[in-house]
Amino acid sequence: MIPKETILASAQKTILSESNAIAKLVDFINDDFVKTVEIIFNTPGRLVITGIGKSAIIAQKIVATLNSTGTPSLFLHASEAIHGDLGMVQPGDVVICISKSGNSPEIKVLVPLLKRFGNKLIAITGNTTSFLGKEADYVLNTYVESEACPNNLAPTNSTTAQLVMGDALAVCLMEMRHFTAEDFAKYHPGGALGKKLLLRVGDMLDTTHKPVVTPDSSIQNVIMEISEKRLGVTAVVEHDKIIGIITDGDIRRMLNKTETISGLTAKDIMTVNPKMIKPTDLVSDALNLLEDFSITQLVVADQGKYIGVIHLHDILKEGIV
Repeated sequence: MIPKETILASAQKTILSESNAIAKLVDFINDDFVKTVEIIFNTPGRLVITGIGKSAIIAQKIVATLNSTGTPSLFLHASEAIHGDLGMVQPGDVVICISKSGNSPEIKVLVPLLKRFGNKLIAITGNTTSFLGKEADYVLNTYVESEACPNNLAPTNSTTAQLVMGDALAVCLMEMRHFTAEDFAKYHPGGALGKKLLLRVGDMLDTTHKPVVTPDSSIQNVIMEISEKRLGVTAVVEHDKIIGIITDGDIRRMLNKTETISGLTAKDIMTVNPKMIKPTDLVSDALNLLEDFSITQLVVADQGKYIGVIHLHDILKEGIV
């Protein structure tokens, strides 16, 4: 059995090896990087990223990052490109080709074809004097001295360097586009951030089961309404306007003070001027109100007209937090 210390030492060595390789990329950021960012930013077309093997997997991740941050991108597998998928590349597109060696057979076949189309070609490679490095219009150097692999074979440091170079491009383009958190949410409407920035109270409100009583409703009816609608609260409404709310806490406090509920009505125990929110407000704003006042429900109203109740549990189910 391998000793615990050996496993820990191996993991630490790998992380340090990769972090050192990444740190050295700083010295390779030059005018070619600047020109690459400017060309991608100003292109009327899309960014097409291609590669083979592990570099193809890195290309797919970079494409995903760019698409989600405002730069329309496509992945083109180098081997599939020479069998028909080159039709994906259109005039005006910019092409990035990723290859550690820059000399793989597929790259040597693909590059001349791309050059024939007249598209700008950018290389991300660890070998600037390779076939790819010499043929590309601009070269982003991702040279690493060795892999973290003990046999110096499995792509580790080299693919991490490629990935980081792609991230550097994406972040620069985000800043040039003034890409905001709100913009990011538009491309991630189903994620937690998207919901936090886009989901409105009215979008998740169940208006078919809204608890409501009148000011003259008996306490028995109030209790039944709260129990039936299972939101722990009911609105007290008069002439379509909210005049107060009654929570299950109000009921408990009333029972502690009163020996009999005979003759009591909703208006006798309701809380006036309840905290309210509009259906057009963000759910994240509703959550902030609930936290600020240490409550679990909010009445939803539009210009005083009662619409429903939003509960903390419903917000949590949406994954806003």
